[in-house]
Amino acid sequence: MNVKTAQPQPVSFDSERVPLGSAEGLHEVVPERVTPTLVVDDEITVELEERLLLADILPDEEDSSLRYDADAIAAHYQQYPLQVWGRVFKIFFPFITFGLTWWWHTRVGFSERKHKQQAVRLRELLTRLGPAFIKVGQALSTRPDLVPPEYLEELTRLQDQLPPFDNAIAYRFIEEELGEPPSLIYAELTENPIAAASLGQVYRGRLKTGEEVAVKVQRPGLAQSIALDTYILRGLAALAMRLFKQIRSDLVGIMDEFAARIFEEMDYNHEGRNAERFAKLYGHMKDVYVPKIYWEYTGRRVLTMEWITGIKLTQPEAIRAQGTDASYLIEVGVQCSLRQLLEYGFFHADPHPGNLLATPDGKLAYLDFGMMSEVKPAQRYGLIEAIVHLVNRDFEGLARDYVNLEFLTPDTDLTPIIPAFATVFNDALGTSVAEINIKSITDQLSALMYEFPFRVPAYYALIIRSLVTLEGIAINVDPDFKVLSKAYPYVAKRLLTDPAPQLRASLKDLLFKDNSFRWNRLENLLKNARGSSDYDLSQVVDQTLDYLFSERGELIRHQIVEEAVKGLDLFGNTTLNNIRYGFAERLGLTVNRATVPAEGQQTLEHLKRILGILQETQGFDPAKLLPVIPKLLFKPEAQQMGQQIAGGLAQRAIARFIREFLLTNESERSSPLPSNQPRLPAARP
Repeated sequence: MNVKTAQPQPVSFDSERVPLGSAEGLHEVVPERVTPTLVVDDEITVELEERLLLADILPDEEDSSLRYDADAIAAHYQQYPLQVWGRVFKIFFPFITFGLTWWWHTRVGFSERKHKQQAVRLRELLTRLGPAFIKVGQALSTRPDLVPPEYLEELTRLQDQLPPFDNAIAYRFIEEELGEPPSLIYAELTENPIAAASLGQVYRGRLKTGEEVAVKVQRPGLAQSIALDTYILRGLAALAMRLFKQIRSDLVGIMDEFAARIFEEMDYNHEGRNAERFAKLYGHMKDVYVPKIYWEYTGRRVLTMEWITGIKLTQPEAIRAQGTDASYLIEVGVQCSLRQLLEYGFFHADPHPGNLLATPDGKLAYLDFGMMSEVKPAQRYGLIEAIVHLVNRDFEGLARDYVNLEFLTPDTDLTPIIPAFATVFNDALGTSVAEINIKSITDQLSALMYEFPFRVPAYYALIIRSLVTLEGIAINVDPDFKVLSKAYPYVAKRLLTDPAPQLRASLKDLLFKDNSFRWNRLENLLKNARGSSDYDLSQVVDQTLDYLFSERGELIRHQIVEEAVKGLDLFGNTTLNNIRYGFAERLGLTVNRATVPAEGQQTLEHLKRILGILQETQGFDPAKLLPVIPKLLFKPEAQQMGQQIAGGLAQRAIARFIREFLLTNESERSSPLPSNQPRLPAARP
């Protein structure tokens, strides 16, 4: 960009000596008024073209917020076919030459120096192609399990070390958006940007009131660049879907979803609102920090927010040096992401390392709220159910989940898909939940995409991007980190405490099979749930009782009555037999001690283990359960259950009496024993 300016030299923070995240290098300066005079050149042409585009896609002049409109963008660029084809050539020719160079090196052999050169070329190529392609490079930079170290190092520079644009343009944008030149707004401002990313660059400053701030200014020509690239990529997606029938995923829908989020990211007012909503939903979580937005110094192309001092999560040694455990902060990020995706549905869709910082006081600070997305309630519950079915290897339930999540159409025959799930996911899961990771699941699912009529819904693309990026950061800190193993305690907690009908039904399916209660599943849930930081046992009791005595809980009440009758009958009969055995021993009679059936013994063992789990659970207090008992006694359903239990026990007692006394006496009369043979009724369970 060749922008000539006439302006006094701005001075304040020494940007050459202040690294990102450092608080050093401050000095007091009274900045002079900055009044850039722009000379007409190529930059003006770009800006005029962008304004023409914005006029086409923003017909409502009263609403200045950017919104992605695929039809309006298509109508605009259909008028400029030469510009479109020129951009297509600029995109594909460098990739073709890069690919040919790569192919040649694979034939003659790759040296370490050539690998380094290719990595630099790839980073420079993505940088030249602009924001849409930089986003791809940022996503790859978080995957040390996929990208060789030489390329990873270069791609990491795409997060916040891109070439900056001219300061004069940035100062002009500040004046246009905020109504005054920077020198009248900020007490201090770095002479040069301290970081430059795909959509803008960041200056460090101080307000007249003394608050230290980060000032983000948008790149010029951004809307035009993004709109043109998304128009081309959308056209390629539509072409691919027409030419390759085996592609069943909605590539155009996925492209539209991605483009819509980038357009929102170009509106800094929207980003500010996102930051405040994020803080309201998740800022209360332990060790999560969200910076403050200064609205009086924020516009569509300028954002002023609280300055955060911190270290990237991809620098674990530096984090440990300041006394913080990087692995712990990764877990904080995982727990926060779970609540984003599965609880409130409002999630950070761009969690690359430049947007996640470890603060000196041991908190995880989130930055850059431009790219956010939403998960609808039905999709959130569907994801929880899918995790439960996956962990418990219920592949029939998992197949139904994929229908509910719109990966399969309702008329799809699931019969051949269920055993395919069993084959590929058993390989991916290993022997326990601890072996599960997002990459193995997505890799195995990709193998099924071509064999069965799967399609990837548009909403899912950003979810998987967010999860895979987060897992990539985690792997960089701890190569053995498994996101899903850390997630299951939260999922177990939700199953036990969430009153939503979908999750109540999922819990019932998990605990009951063929009218039999699966105690081991309940043990597993209770063990995992107690590992969730916000697990409230009293809430579990309240939610369980509310559901149990509702209309939906009728089947479970019936199952509980049966289990209670069997358990109480077993306990009573065992106690009675032990008394008879002790009495017989005192009389010198020889009888066999009654043994508890294996099934009954297992039930007793399960109950003991569950009691032990509850006693070890934080917050367990039997005294808190006492007030619940009087409430239960007055519930009609509880009274009915009591009557059914009493009736069941009476029926078993009568049946046992008939079997042990009447039928035994009848058999004695038909074949009497010698009169000197002592007899006691046979001990039966």
